[in-house]
Amino acid sequence: MQKINLAEKLALFDTHWDPKVVATYNDNDVMVVKFAGEFPFHKHDDTDDFFLVLEGEVTMEYEGHDNVTFGPGEMVIVPRGVVHRPRAETEAKVLLIEPTGEPNSGDSDRPPAEKARI
Repeated sequence: MQKINLAEKLALFDTHWDPKVVATYNDNDVMVVKFAGEFPFHKHDDTDDFFLVLEGEVTMEYEGHDNVTFGPGEMVIVPRGVVHRPRAETEAKVLLIEPTGEPNSGDSDRPPAEKARI
């Protein structure tokens, strides 16, 4: 029942595509992450994917759909089963919400991130 400063949490790490859990609510992990470059195309069969940009700009690329570019204060929810890939030309800082235990890499060959708590 205390405040969480997202900027302070983001300052604790420099890695990309390595989400860090800052809180848990209703069996969901609230995470901060830094994006740079592109993540592999993947999907999540059982859950939607929530992305809120805090700093920078992210493009969500989809197979079979138009890409969506969004910036600070804007969010995208990718419906379950939709193949997607986030991409950031320069570093972007993002808030994610996923069910606890959901691998961030979905069905891709990329090993899932550890999702350490900070």
